[in-house]
Amino acid sequence: MPETTTIQLEKNTVLKLKKVKQYPRQTYSELIQNMLKAYKAHKNQYDEFLHKIQQEKMSELWDNKEDEAWEDA
Repeated sequence: MPETTTIQLEKNTVLKLKKVKQYPRQTYSELIQNMLKAYKAHKNQYDEFLHKIQQEKMSELWDNKEDEAWEDA
């Protein structure tokens, strides 16, 4: 059996966790691991989305004729 630890959670957090269990006997450890996997997947997608938007905006800001004319002056 893997090592375990005790953590403290506010009662309202425990109530919220109980409501999102996939099945009644699902452990909090399993539930939290699934939540972390989902968070990581969505965070990576969000980071990629943000990077793409930033690239487009930076191109718009830096790749323009006014800047090129100023650099050549």
